[in-house]
Amino acid sequence: MLQKSNPKNDNIQVFIKDKLYPRSEAKVSVFDSSVQGGDAVWEGLRVYPEGIVCLDKHLTRLHESAKTLAFADIPSKEFIKKAIKQTLDANGMTDDTHIRLTLTRGEKITSGMDPRLNQSGSCLIVLAEWKPLVYDNDHGIKVISTSQRRNSPQFLDSKIHHNNLLNNIIAKIQANVAGKDAGLMLDDRGFIAELNGSNLFMVKDGKVFTPFAHACLPGITRNSVIELCKKYEIEISEADITLSQFYNADGVIATGTMGELTPVVEIDGRIIPKGDKLQNKIIDLFTKEVRRLCEKLD
Repeated sequence: MLQKSNPKNDNIQVFIKDKLYPRSEAKVSVFDSSVQGGDAVWEGLRVYPEGIVCLDKHLTRLHESAKTLAFADIPSKEFIKKAIKQTLDANGMTDDTHIRLTLTRGEKITSGMDPRLNQSGSCLIVLAEWKPLVYDNDHGIKVISTSQRRNSPQFLDSKIHHNNLLNNIIAKIQANVAGKDAGLMLDDRGFIAELNGSNLFMVKDGKVFTPFAHACLPGITRNSVIELCKKYEIEISEADITLSQFYNADGVIATGTMGELTPVVEIDGRIIPKGDKLQNKIIDLFTKEVRRLCEKLD
């Protein structure tokens, strides 16, 4: 499913480092670490009139990722929130908006991998766009399992929400070549990890299962679904789950900020039912509750 350009985004304002720039002038240096080595961390945020979904949890993950990568000069949550509000206000955005929040290690004094070359602090980028949910959640998506395994912590921990997304991009390329919406990635042991850009849940015999977060990113939306299930006394558990088990599920849901909750209707040519009552209940509950998860910017 290919996203489309929105003409409303042609003249947006983008926050970089410490001020706003028009889109045509919104750039970082060729010496910035995001250009030099994908050395940055990021979050995707969804904006509703009620606020930003799970904002504090996203900012906590951004901070933790930056700390793990030993960033210097990490901006405070207060600074980031002010930058987000400034960007949204400048663009008149209160709904139907997605924010790509990026924190790079900053500009280097010369090209190279060594973080000691970064001597002018980190660089915050707030890119807010008019963007609907990326998937057709009414009809669902079709996915294919890929040969690209999701990184395990012994190689590159997926709990670091970093900008070096080649692991996921290769899986997405394989899905594109196959004419499918997303690539399904296994972990290094052959169990389901996640889609190239979303977490997964499986409904079977009135219970809900999701893969352990050994290799997958433990997503914010994933956590919200787990909490919703517990709140409404829906039995849910984490497990090592195989492709065969997903093929034979009563329903499968992909979760993420950009698509929220999306039915998966086909895996490797196997049809996955879409009308399961429990699957629909979870989707309906999230739709009703998501605005309560929003946090207003002062």
